[in-house]
Amino acid sequence: MQIIKKKHPLAIRWFHWVNFPVLAIMIWSGMLIYWANGVYKIQLGDIVLVKFFPKGFYTSLKIPQRLAEGMAIHFVFMWLFFLNGLFYVLYTFISGQWRYLVPNKYSFKEAWQVLLHDLHLSKYHPPVGKFNGAQQIAYSAIILMGIGSLLTGLAIYKPVQFFWLTWLLGGYASARAIHFILTIGYVLFFLVHIIQIIRAGWNNFQSMITGFEIQPLAPTPEEEPTPNEEIPVNS
Repeated sequence: MQIIKKKHPLAIRWFHWVNFPVLAIMIWSGMLIYWANGVYKIQLGDIVLVKFFPKGFYTSLKIPQRLAEGMAIHFVFMWLFFLNGLFYVLYTFISGQWRYLVPNKYSFKEAWQVLLHDLHLSKYHPPVGKFNGAQQIAYSAIILMGIGSLLTGLAIYKPVQFFWLTWLLGGYASARAIHFILTIGYVLFFLVHIIQIIRAGWNNFQSMITGFEIQPLAPTPEEEPTPNEEIPVNS
């Protein structure tokens, strides 16, 4: 027998599904802007290990190199990203959902245990709750990253009007570098998030759509089999 258990409120699901395409468009439009001054790379001495991004990257993904279009799209969706994030944070505090999301003193230990289990280095799996320690840390980090992206974005968008913010972030070049690093962080989060969704299975995914999860009902003491009793199996 199975039971239906509520998991995600409607507001949380809306914020999640609005944020996903908005952030994806922000990253895409950011690529339209970045190509005009693609200075970042990982270099060891005179050897370039990784360049962000070679021309072949744009060609293979069919990313148009249109600066004005990228800036227009980026700045429009910046406000959607900001408003959706603001309402999400306000809702979590007003509704009390923050209690499930904010890491506690056990979260880092639990996150390490989750990592070892997922890498098949440990058979121990921490107790399953609404969010485990790794998820609490990741989701809280995403909120902080969103704030960082907004501040650094304003600093490089209006460095004169927000000169004090640009100065606090170490200057224009520093603010732009932080903005770029945060974007790479979003991409990595997307990849890990999708892999974890696939691992968790359909039941976990549909709970973010419907708001509930289907779980097996634990047997009552009267239903538990005795040591010599055969357990029926549905074929």
